[in-house]
Amino acid sequence: MIDLRLLREDPDRVRASQRARGEDVALVDSLLSADERRRSSGVRFDELRAEQKALGKLIPKASGDEKAELLKKASQLAADVKAADAERDTADAETQELLLRLSNLVHPEVPVGGEEDFVTLETHGTIRDFGAEGFDPKDHLELGTVLGAIDVERGAKVSGSRFYFLTGVGALLELALVNAAIAQATAAGFTPMLTPALVRPQSMAGTGFLGQAAQDVYHLDKDDLYLVGTSEVPLAAYHMDEIIDADRLPLRYAGFSPCFRREAGSHGKDTRGIFRVHQFDKVEMFSYVDPADSQAEHQRLLEWEKQWLTSLELPFRVIDVASADLGSSAARKFDCEAWIPTQGKYRELTSTSDCTEFQSRRLSIRMRDGKQVKPLATLNGTLCAVPRTIVAILENHQQADGSVRVPEVLRPYLGGREILEPVAK
Repeated sequence: MIDLRLLREDPDRVRASQRARGEDVALVDSLLSADERRRSSGVRFDELRAEQKALGKLIPKASGDEKAELLKKASQLAADVKAADAERDTADAETQELLLRLSNLVHPEVPVGGEEDFVTLETHGTIRDFGAEGFDPKDHLELGTVLGAIDVERGAKVSGSRFYFLTGVGALLELALVNAAIAQATAAGFTPMLTPALVRPQSMAGTGFLGQAAQDVYHLDKDDLYLVGTSEVPLAAYHMDEIIDADRLPLRYAGFSPCFRREAGSHGKDTRGIFRVHQFDKVEMFSYVDPADSQAEHQRLLEWEKQWLTSLELPFRVIDVASADLGSSAARKFDCEAWIPTQGKYRELTSTSDCTEFQSRRLSIRMRDGKQVKPLATLNGTLCAVPRTIVAILENHQQADGSVRVPEVLRPYLGGREILEPVAK
């Protein structure tokens, strides 16, 4: 959530942020109104309580008609205090409910617009000319089938659409990717983490995934637990309700977890293969930093993502995501999109978001700097979303005979294997 004081001091900035996101601008005025009622009812409650206490000291000293009159007044005051208390609680609850619906403030440098209004910041690598090489590229599913690496038919049989099996070298390729990604993160100073896949509602809500993204979240009604769509959720909630000394920052974690997404808004999109699926594994970077360092940390996370994709020898670009495509928690987001030859376009492989103080306020995570205690900043960045990375590797490193060249960074994790060969039928 955002700082209420900022909302009061500069409501136009918040309105502009909501407008840039394509979200409800009237929410700002509703929140200002609720906050004003909350504060005024709080003042009235305090005044009535002070009057009640003062009256309470007079009653024992009074007698006769005066005492009766004071008792009558005390009875009315008690009713007024109770009503003021209820009014304060109602206004406070309304304020908190509205505040939780308000998205993070958009960074002023974010391009304004929808999904297609991003700005390309960089491009890396060289896109292969398969025509010049004398063959047409196969898509990842065809390659995965001949390699004995991907089985979507049995995935659908067992679990339904958008599920799959990774088999043989496909399974080994996932393990290689995860181990290589964790090795890079560990070398960069991240603490490796294996995180829970089920979290309580306050953890999911605190990270901002029960707002716009709620339609894509799996919920277990019987247990009131949520399946995470990313280890960002348990990593953000890891220090919930804690105060962290400033000299411990930055804290950096690299979480590995299964991820679950309904993909409710993607009917008809990427139905072939394993690019957009309901369950996948991912290595996620997560940072807790001083808010003054959040923009610099955002750049560092982006550099680590670029290092990873470069090590996989993939052509990719970096985009500055537009305001309406940020997600509620992010003030700014950079995506790295790899070239997918058979689609003839770049597709998202990694994403890094600066969530500023938005999540820490919701999760009550603060930093102590001397005598000052204040919210800290949280940031997240995908290092390796496994299925999409496998898609990019298979398609970009394929050879004319259906084999696939293994990037050097992965070879130590595949027993030195340089080529993935088609399996005999």
